[in-house]
Amino acid sequence: MTLKKWNYLFWTTLLIGTVAGMITSIIIKLTVPDFNFLGISVGWYEWIFMLFGASMIAVLSEMGFFAYLTVRFVAMSLFRGKLLYWDILQVVVIIVALFDIVYLRYTGAADSGNGWVQYIVLPVGILLVSVAVARWKVKETNRNALIPTLFFMCVVTIMEAIPAFNLNQASYTIIMVVPLLACNAWQILLLHRLLPTNNSPKKTSEA
Repeated sequence: MTLKKWNYLFWTTLLIGTVAGMITSIIIKLTVPDFNFLGISVGWYEWIFMLFGASMIAVLSEMGFFAYLTVRFVAMSLFRGKLLYWDILQVVVIIVALFDIVYLRYTGAADSGNGWVQYIVLPVGILLVSVAVARWKVKETNRNALIPTLFFMCVVTIMEAIPAFNLNQASYTIIMVVPLLACNAWQILLLHRLLPTNNSPKKTSEA
């Protein structure tokens, strides 16, 4: 990847994450009257911190993306000639990650008296977005990109959003997960365009 392409990926992802984060924050602010970002009640200070927080989420997404590429490179080397095992492992990790954000968040809020059904909404939402992005990726590349894209969109997004999950507050979870999904979708769908194989995005198996 050239420096020019890396700059394009960095700044476009930062822009998308910041815009998505701010729009999400505004919606939360309008729909949850008593919500104050990080407990800040002074108007313009709160908006500055919202903007800063949204941009930091975008940067976190970029860090997660390059970490994923590193892990994928190592895994492809370790499972050379046995990529089916790597795909199976990814599917298992996806299932475990989606289950964990239901079970761990529910057990962490056991004293609140809330039912477990509400904790299914988030993983289902993440999975639906991930499937949509994976299908788009497959359409632009090939079917080998399905599982890696699902893995990145589900597992990496969940790992990046752990700070919000620890707070166990729906508002902060939404504010963090929405821009993460937007950034991760943009990066994974842009990857094969930045690193084309045989000068044709349609022929690449990059995920």
